[in-house]
Amino acid sequence: MGELVRTRIGWTDLPGHVRSAVEDVLGDRVVEAVSQPGGFSPGTADRVRTADGRRAFVKAVSPAQNAHSVTLHRTEGAVAAALPTSAPAPRLLGRHDDGEWVALVFADVEGRHPATPWRSDELTTVLDTLAAMATALTPGPVRHAPTAVERLAYDFTGWDRIAADPPADLDPWARARLDDLCDSAERALAALDGDTLCHLDIRADNLLVDGAGAVAVVDWPHACRGPAWLDTALLLVNVRLHGGHDTEALLRRLPLTADVDPDVLTGVYAGLAGYFTDAARQPPPPGIPTVRAFQQAQSDALLPWVRQRMR
Repeated sequence: MGELVRTRIGWTDLPGHVRSAVEDVLGDRVVEAVSQPGGFSPGTADRVRTADGRRAFVKAVSPAQNAHSVTLHRTEGAVAAALPTSAPAPRLLGRHDDGEWVALVFADVEGRHPATPWRSDELTTVLDTLAAMATALTPGPVRHAPTAVERLAYDFTGWDRIAADPPADLDPWARARLDDLCDSAERALAALDGDTLCHLDIRADNLLVDGAGAVAVVDWPHACRGPAWLDTALLLVNVRLHGGHDTEALLRRLPLTADVDPDVLTGVYAGLAGYFTDAARQPPPPGIPTVRAFQQAQSDALLPWVRQRMR
């Protein structure tokens, strides 16, 4: 998944009034907090326990760590508050926003991330969960969520930015096919209509598997309204990254993707490859030093797949 964040703050780094606000949500004082690894936010990500034994998950951030993360937390809080109980997501218990610090308090999920490289049994369970989630979230219950076209419009013009300023180390095949890559991503973007609430950032570290094998989907700041198959197609990027499975065969076999226009799927992966290739060459954002390496790894995994599909 790329390197873990090493600059993350913890529960004791939060100002006293923020900790008090979280304790007000929980109705008791926090006596234990364990920071959770994974992900790229520099804010807190703590599983906490109160004096009476209640457990919860708390994430909090301020502009001092990363201003964009504050926006993501606010957006995630609004989405989480609107998710129905049928969604396989942790319940939002409460939130705090004082204009500087944003804290979200969720019901704790006693689980772990799926193993990577992906195990076949866990992959099957997650794919089944995403199919059920698409049904539960159609029509999309978060009416203020942007469309997939709106959410991905910038990302899917990555190849255009690369064409305007190509890096010296750009893959030779991509350099020769820049016009085709731009066109493919543009056509796919126009086809991403739909009224399913999509998570849009499905990968192993945004999933938790509990002791009974049930899957919870966490971290919803990028949620949008799009086609029912989008999250399933995006999960296969993560599967491709870690290897061990035939993602082409999965696309053809899975009910949600089997009947999708192959050119649209190719364009989605082309658009994502362009975004990751363009983003990876940028300076790291404040407080998130490892994200560029992760984006480069996704570019390296996607580009051969796109090349295979565009023959």
